[in-house]
Amino acid sequence: MKKFLLFFWNAFITVRNHIKDLFFYIKDFFYTRTHKAPDIMSCEETVKYILSSGCSVSRFGDAELKLVSGRNVIYQVATPEIRQRLSDVLGSDDERLLVCLPSVFDRNQLSNRTDSAFWKKHLAYTRKYWYQNLKKDKKYGNAFISRNYMALKDKSSGIAEYFDLIKKIWEGKDIIIVEGEKSRLGMGNDLFGNAKSVSRILGPSTQSYSKYNEILSEIRKHGKDNLILLAMGPTASILPYDLCRLGYQAIDIGNIDTEYEWYLMGATKKTPVKNKMVYEAGAGVGVGEADDPEYLSQIIAKIY
Repeated sequence: MKKFLLFFWNAFITVRNHIKDLFFYIKDFFYTRTHKAPDIMSCEETVKYILSSGCSVSRFGDAELKLVSGRNVIYQVATPEIRQRLSDVLGSDDERLLVCLPSVFDRNQLSNRTDSAFWKKHLAYTRKYWYQNLKKDKKYGNAFISRNYMALKDKSSGIAEYFDLIKKIWEGKDIIIVEGEKSRLGMGNDLFGNAKSVSRILGPSTQSYSKYNEILSEIRKHGKDNLILLAMGPTASILPYDLCRLGYQAIDIGNIDTEYEWYLMGATKKTPVKNKMVYEAGAGVGVGEADDPEYLSQIIAKIY
């Protein structure tokens, strides 16, 4: 009897969710007929713009939009303050800051992506929140500049050339990587091998916005000739907004190292990376301690 009731209940929930999804898909269909999709550069155009302009970069994805709409994500609570800060960044007109969006709003942009079903459902529920915070005549960068491998259906062409292109952003520069304590960008690979020097500021792996002021203060101890590379979830979307106003170039580089590791190993599915935090594969469970001497020597501050 209990098994029957459980089966019936699960079937009811499944049917209810399908009906709910269908309602939002239909609603989104008509919404897109009266609202124009944002103008978003390609990944290559975005990187070339960064190289030519020296701008700072804030990237927005589904997690940042969830926070703007008041919903928590696994690694950050949607406090009123972070919601407002993200809204301010998303609506920024500062020419020193390039706001980047995922190139998913036009269905044609999803044809070469393995995660198209995820984005279609995401937009069915959230498109209006995106559009309410966007400017109609603004040109946006592409948030997928650091997610340029795993989600592509065609992983056989142009990937090496793209990594060569994005590496030019930090080529010959002194860089400070601001990252979660177990992110370890570039550890064990040559991603930042062409930089002049690499220093690191480590922050919390979760709820990093709670240490926002301390992280910002630590960055400000260092010269503005340093390029600031950020990988700290939604906090990394906000920091460039403040840092560019202070005269720094700061780029939310996000998941670039994970994508590079997957590319190097030829992975076709999201796979844990040894001794690195990968939320999308294992959520960091079992991540070991870093013992790479070069990486350890680059750490200049820890803020937990």
